[in-house]
Amino acid sequence: MSGRGRRGRRRRGPAGAAAEQPGPAAAPEPEAACASPRWVSRFCPQCGRGVEPAFRFCPACGGRLPPPPLQEEETEQTAPAPPRASPARPSAPARPSCRSPRKARPGPAVPLPAESVLTDQGGRQWRLVRLLDQGGCGLMYEAQSASGTCPQKQRYSLKLDVKDGRIYNEQNFFQRAAKAGTVEKWKKWHFVPFLGIPNCVGFGLHADSYRFLVFSDLGRTLQSVLNDGLHLLREKAAFQIVVRLLDCLEYIHENEYVHGNITAENIYLDPADLTQVTLAGYCYAFRYCPGGKHVAQREGSRTPHEGTIEFISLDSHKGAGPSRRSDLESLGYCLLKWLSGFLPWSEELDKVETVVEKKEKYKGDVKCLLRLCFRQKRPIPDALQSYLQQVMALEYEEKPDYEALRQLFKKPLEKMKASAYDSLDIKMVP
Repeated sequence: MSGRGRRGRRRRGPAGAAAEQPGPAAAPEPEAACASPRWVSRFCPQCGRGVEPAFRFCPACGGRLPPPPLQEEETEQTAPAPPRASPARPSAPARPSCRSPRKARPGPAVPLPAESVLTDQGGRQWRLVRLLDQGGCGLMYEAQSASGTCPQKQRYSLKLDVKDGRIYNEQNFFQRAAKAGTVEKWKKWHFVPFLGIPNCVGFGLHADSYRFLVFSDLGRTLQSVLNDGLHLLREKAAFQIVVRLLDCLEYIHENEYVHGNITAENIYLDPADLTQVTLAGYCYAFRYCPGGKHVAQREGSRTPHEGTIEFISLDSHKGAGPSRRSDLESLGYCLLKWLSGFLPWSEELDKVETVVEKKEKYKGDVKCLLRLCFRQKRPIPDALQSYLQQVMALEYEEKPDYEALRQLFKKPLEKMKASAYDSLDIKMVP
């Protein structure tokens, strides 16, 4: 736009005196520019710098900008403007958006062929053997070392995803909170023989398009075992798994994170050693307590419904950062499904609002939830009822009593003359 034309028009308005100033005064003062809806450009009211119409904050001083003005039809008395489609004020949809566009999520990773070789940041090479699983948070491969630094015949699990996918969040979790030395110290301090935190042995980028993580062999997912025809777990096996997962969650929570997506798809069993139970799948991990300060409960502060809809907590449904109670709530839903085979919302997962309404309803009536799920087919375990009642009563920032929750399941296991750290009471094929 021409400064000369602007000065000519401003000379007729109340700011005409300012427009007659020579030299630099040709640029309008910030207050005048922001007050007049006839200007196409915008200016920061704090520092006076010109900004783009869609900006919400000034790139120069960082100050919040007022909503952009409507662009009115300009008239000229001396020379009529050419006809336009609509001389009236534009309707509301024509207003420039004040919100920054949400960054589009990257698409799913395209599988790489078997025998592809990937090099991690330490220079070690890994050969893909076969694709094991393909889900919303990446691809899981069986892999072997292609370097002389690791046993050639030992199996590894390699997770692959697009470079900027959720695997980046998972990598951050392992670098911050799940180093092998930290895990070993925690096991000694808490006198537990096993702790199912994956051992991440390498990570890197491939072809500038993929990011990958390499783990010691994880085994098979619990969901794949259930899909083999098992469907339901015996109480003994379910209680063993829950105690082991409570150990994992206590470790994660003490290291400032929550898992965010407890589901059988993220629980791994080793067919060759049924004492091993591993909690993997940290793509939704959330740092709920950075620097020791718990985040505030703010619904809508995150994308709602992130994770596996059937099992995520109400906090995650509502877009609040998941907290410790969120993981325990999700674990309760999983345990209920493993023992009864049913959740009231499992057949309506495409209707998210219905899922949320039912979870809200039964959170306050655990006994009704249990009666509905078991339907007198099996006795309702007292341990499950007590667990759900205690977890559903937790406050957002409240620290759970992990040992008390573990004891709910350890005591019936003792009556069965079993330990949570024995081989799992599950029959499975490799």
